[in-house]
Amino acid sequence: MGKKRLRGRSPARAAALLAAGLVTTGLVAGCGAGSGIKINVYYSPEDNFQTVVDNCNKAAGGRYEIVYNKLQRGSDDQRIQMARRLAAGDTSMDVLGLDVTWVSEFAEAGWAEEWTGANKAAASAGVLQGPMETATYKGKVYAAPKNTNIQLLWYDDRITPNPPKTWDQMMQMSQQLKSQHKPYSIVFTGAQYEGLVVVYNTLVESLGGHILSDDGKSVVMDAGAVQALQLLKQVSSSGITDPSLTNQKEDDVRQTFQRGDAAFELNWPFVYASYAKEKPQDLPHFKWAVYPEAKAGTPAKTTIGGFDLAVSTFSPHKPQAFEAALCLRSAESQKYSAINDGVPPTIESVYHDDVPVDAAKPASADNPNMAMKYPMRDTILNALSTAAVRPLTPAYQNAATVMAKILSPPSDIDPQATADKLRQQLSDALQSKGVIP
Repeated sequence: MGKKRLRGRSPARAAALLAAGLVTTGLVAGCGAGSGIKINVYYSPEDNFQTVVDNCNKAAGGRYEIVYNKLQRGSDDQRIQMARRLAAGDTSMDVLGLDVTWVSEFAEAGWAEEWTGANKAAASAGVLQGPMETATYKGKVYAAPKNTNIQLLWYDDRITPNPPKTWDQMMQMSQQLKSQHKPYSIVFTGAQYEGLVVVYNTLVESLGGHILSDDGKSVVMDAGAVQALQLLKQVSSSGITDPSLTNQKEDDVRQTFQRGDAAFELNWPFVYASYAKEKPQDLPHFKWAVYPEAKAGTPAKTTIGGFDLAVSTFSPHKPQAFEAALCLRSAESQKYSAINDGVPPTIESVYHDDVPVDAAKPASADNPNMAMKYPMRDTILNALSTAAVRPLTPAYQNAATVMAKILSPPSDIDPQATADKLRQQLSDALQSKGVIP
């Protein structure tokens, strides 16, 4: 999976990969009319990210123009498109929006430029430890953390005035609510995809276990990993999850809880903004707490998500690309994105910034600040202080695909047998010859 092999593709293979991954809008942007340098940013769909780009273009004062090339919505599609183009040495890509699980892969492949000197210092200043770890590979920084994400426990205080502190308590409360014919389900991402892997990784880390070694080169699957399998099976086979568990992704989980069909929701903070918009009359009862403990007395180590910004190795405008990336994830930009798009900042000071969007006017519904849009900010910071990252390995996508398949459906898990199967198939996944599936 090293640089030499990836860059040693034949010209015909490289041309085929490039043709497969081209996006018309990206090419048009790269060859835009007019003078000046174009800095092409490839990033996932985010409703108000264009405003962040516009603000950074104003700050650039015409020295260059940042162009937002919106990637597909599907995470796998985003990764494959960028990987194919970079494998062909595409020079029209400058700044890359990378899911936190992709940084190791892109760094190992030689596609992401290392951040050094003043750029590295600016990219890491004030950044929370967990998000910074996602941007680091083999002790070097290959991206600037843009936004993070962490799951919380969401509940309705009319049903459960006091949230459970542990998984055991949550399951007991669910059974009691069920016997009382009240909403009782525990809903989480149980479909066969990355969301299920996130739940499992959180349980493993919370139980002090390891799926892979710290360097990501070998499979461990220790006692904590087996205990996590037991807990995942227990919760999903006790009649206290939603009937659609094995089809539920993040928004399905959100909708199930919002309809009143669940008592406990394990999900990302985006659910608060959706609830506020769709059920404002019930918002005072929509509460949150840190993720329940898998081991009583030990804070959960919740798996973080989010995006980092990398600079392409093949960018012909690296100085401007680094500058643009820093602006797009500056404290001001992160605050704007947090308030308007609900993505948690990576810079700790932003959580405490209560100046409204328009600093010249008082805070209001039309001019919100962090306190208004992020009432759960202290809980998020608390959760981030003990957060876990997914295994930092260039082969993560292969490993995650294997885990999602073997873990699904979670009610069929046989802890020891499933652990043995994971150990065998993950070993094969780590030795995958290619980066692109």
